This record gives sequence, C-alpha cells and structure tokens, in this order.
Amino acid sequence: MSIRVIVADDQEIVRTGLRMILDAQPGIEVVGEAADGRRAVELARRERPDVCLFDIRMPGTDGIEATRLLAGPGVEDPLAVVVITTFDLDEYVYAALKAGARGFLLKDAGPALLAQAVHAAADGDALIAPSVTARLLRAFADTEPASPAVQPIDALTDREEQILVAVARGRTNGEIADEMHITLSTVKTHVTSLMTKLGVRNRVDVAIWAYETKRVGNRFGPAGAPER
Repeated sequence: MSIRVIVADDQEIVRTGLRMILDAQPGIEVVGEAADGRRAVELARRERPDVCLFDIRMPGTDGIEATRLLAGPGVEDPLAVVVITTFDLDEYVYAALKAGARGFLLKDAGPALLAQAVHAAADGDALIAPSVTARLLRAFADTEPASPAVQPIDALTDREEQILVAVARGRTNGEIADEMHITLSTVKTHVTSLMTKLGVRNRVDVAIWAYETKRVGNRFGPAGAPER
C-alpha cells in the first residue's frame, strides 16, 4: 500500500511542487493539502495520513504548533510529522523536534532526500538534513538543557550507548546495522529497548536525550564494536 501524505504550506506553488515530487515517487500518495496549520491539523485528524509534511511559517497556527497538536507529548495516537522549511535556524529545528517531528528538511533537499524522509517517518525512523544534524551536534555540545534530563529506568548497556550515539547522529536503522555489522532486527530491538528505558516514544526523543546528556562526542564515538 502507498504511504499516504498530507502537505501543508501557505504558498500554493510550493504545495503544488511538493505534491508533484511526492506523487511521482513509487509508493507515495499525497491525499490532501492545507494552506495553514489549523486546516492542516483538521485535515490530519480526519484523514489520519501515514506522514504529515509541514512548513514552519504559516499564518495562524504555525507548523511547530501543528506538530505539537498531532505528535507532541500527551497525544494518545501521534501522527508522523516531517517539517520542511526554508529556514534552518537552530531554534526552529529544536522546537520542531521537541514538538514531536520525526524529520527536519530544508526545501532545497531534493526529491530523493524528501522521499527518503517520508519513508523513514512512515517506518517509525527519523531523518534530519545532514547539514542541520552536524550543526545540532555543535549546538547541543555547548548548551545546558532547561531542566535535568530524565534518568533511564535501567542502566544502558554498552551496545545501547553506541546505538544511542548513532541515532543522535542521524543514522537510520539500516545504516546502524551496516556500521555495527549486526542485523536490522537487532538494531530495532536495541532502539525499542532505549525508548523503553528512557520513557520516550520515538527515536527523535532518543536523540534529544543523547544531546542533553552530552552523550554525543564522548568516549563511545563512532559505532563499530562487536555485538556483546
């Protein structure tokens, strides 16, 4: 079955372009459009798409608030949201991810990366534009979180720490499996265990926790140790 997507952007020419790009991809179907956040939320709640593709700057309810209403803390059945914007300001990226977005792309990302982000979100994965990911690493390395990060229910294993860092660096499950020389199902098991121990619902929250606890750039470094 095709991945059902809705697109929200206040510029008609942008919505048309995104629809054309996505409809041309095998396995993806745009099932609705909205010109502002409020209509996007109403449309998403009615259609229950597999992925919502939202611009940030929209009149009335913006893309970040729309994301929070559909995927944020307290939402019982959250939808997958990918934020796509012209503006790669750090505060936008952080706000979008904290609001529950599963991806963050710039509008110059290109059809291939856009399609990859939609597929990743639909699969419960996450994709953040590589240039944004690199900058986030630097920003979080020098920033103290507003409140202390929650502590895991149980201590993380060495392998979980390695996968935690890989997730924070924007690696997909497939890339982690290749880098660590383990199976895809093993990666998924570890990611699920991480989410359970940290009390979070998706891998973006896992990545944010890694940033806030300064896991990124520490002794664990790149993945690659043999499976324990």
